[in-house]
Amino acid sequence: MGVLYAGIGPAAAAAPGVRRSEQDLAFLSIEEASTLIKSRRLSPVDLTQACLARIERLNPALNAFITVTATSALKDARLAEADIQKGRWRGPLHGIPVALKDLIDTAGVRTTAGSAVFKDRVPTEDATVVRKLKEAGAILLGKLNMHEFAYGSTSVTSFYGAVVNPWAPDRIAGGSSGGSAAAVAAGLCYAALGSDTGGSIREPASFCGIVGLKPTYGRVSTRGVVPLAWSLDHVGPLARSVTDAALVLQVIAGYDAGEPSSPERSVDRYDGVEWRRGTRLRVGVPRTSYFSNLDPEVGAAIEASLDLFKRWGAEVRDVPLEVSKDRTIIRAEAYAYHAERIAATPSLYQAETLAKIKAGEGINTAQYINARRELDRLRRTTPEVFSTVDVLITPTTPVPAPRAADLASNIDAIMAADGFYLQNTRSFDTDGFPTISIPCATTRSGLPIGLQISGAPWAEARVLGVARAFERAAQWPALRVA
Repeated sequence: MGVLYAGIGPAAAAAPGVRRSEQDLAFLSIEEASTLIKSRRLSPVDLTQACLARIERLNPALNAFITVTATSALKDARLAEADIQKGRWRGPLHGIPVALKDLIDTAGVRTTAGSAVFKDRVPTEDATVVRKLKEAGAILLGKLNMHEFAYGSTSVTSFYGAVVNPWAPDRIAGGSSGGSAAAVAAGLCYAALGSDTGGSIREPASFCGIVGLKPTYGRVSTRGVVPLAWSLDHVGPLARSVTDAALVLQVIAGYDAGEPSSPERSVDRYDGVEWRRGTRLRVGVPRTSYFSNLDPEVGAAIEASLDLFKRWGAEVRDVPLEVSKDRTIIRAEAYAYHAERIAATPSLYQAETLAKIKAGEGINTAQYINARRELDRLRRTTPEVFSTVDVLITPTTPVPAPRAADLASNIDAIMAADGFYLQNTRSFDTDGFPTISIPCATTRSGLPIGLQISGAPWAEARVLGVARAFERAAQWPALRVA
């Protein structure tokens, strides 16, 4: 795979009647492609064919897709084209090809969660987020590879094989939404959905040099999504720009009466919001826990990013933030979901996943209740930090994407590695804050570094606005896989 670079801003649109290359089409932003589709200067069929061609050519090396729904995607693209030609444009995602992490249920299309346990599982109903994407006119290209049952940070552990990082084939893509991040970064789709229980959207977004957004807990319905831990699971978008992530969030956010964790709360406008330099912005930096054991190049990139905010007139100061390292809830809830299956067919699980699930076997009722009570306390008290700051900024991950060959094979070392790679992301699943990872630099060897921006519960618009301002000024060079 050859690598070329281009600025993250709107790509140069070809003049009317000029044929765009497959690569030019694949790396349009959603914002740009949507404008061209709406004005009938670009067909959803062309976009879909470009993505499918890239999947056929690049996926054997990347291993990002488990299932490709080429026939239905092309059929839906033709229907979208016909609707738009008749003036029935549904919005910015109409005719845009996207893909789904393979734990999000799709009616009539297998949903495996990256496991042999579910290799033949075909849901009869769409997840809520899938229904919303279809109603918005998005074109579904297929299902994306992932760390088995979302229980890991590498996407190496999958029944379907390891996901490869498009920036460097010897590096991991991150997890558990590794296929989602790799597919978006390599131009196999325009956006993807992932899930995030301890950092599974943001960590792979950081390792693959794209944008990954975890909304507030409950902002996006998880109904129809194979759970890892119900109390911590989030669903959100991965995209190549902040605006594109906002456009996807606008569609999938909102109340779902059928999902217990979904509050009846109105949805803000997320697209077009941007913090203007020179207006007041208070940036909090929780150095304790979030700045420990950083790779020197990661640390330097984050400090340089903070200096940019200072030069733009933001107030930047250190703040304390309580961090829970307790793993009782994720272990207990993962075991509760899998207990019957691991008793019946333990051999169908990858050894790493089975060991992690069994770690929850001995948790008793009192321990779980106390952990749930502590979770409720943290979600009430930690938002107090936003009484003195508007956003928090940290590194997304303490290191750039590690080499796959360097990952230890014993379970204790694997769990320690998970804890290290996710040290800066897990607490925001516990707190439930909206959090975004955006690219901010590369290492000397060319690996992406992620900047994490977090806000108060339900403040997705503010988080997106600050992230968009940084992205626009930083002129991040986006990966172009030829």
